[in-house]
Amino acid sequence: MNKIRKGDEVMVRRGRDAGKRGTVLQIFEDNRLLVEGVNIVQRHTKPNPALGQGGGIISKESPIHRSNIGLYNPATKKADRVGIRTLEDGRKVRFFKSNGEVVDI
Repeated sequence: MNKIRKGDEVMVRRGRDAGKRGTVLQIFEDNRLLVEGVNIVQRHTKPNPALGQGGGIISKESPIHRSNIGLYNPATKKADRVGIRTLEDGRKVRFFKSNGEVVDI
């Protein structure tokens, strides 16, 4: 079970974007995540007349490593660590380690 999933609201813990919040858009196999509005890079592109694309500078999100982000805890308003707990009915759920609240019900 993954501790961070697509659609989760996360907060950056380390790097130049520390403190920014965003939603996970995509998860890659090499432990990297694409987060909305985080790790913006500028890409210089050449024009391609065959495809009708103009050249210029494009800003887009770049993947960030999973170890540099944490799941956003609305109760504490901070990034928090996540654990996995098994309920009485056998379901596995994620919970915040700081206060023990269940993430997904």
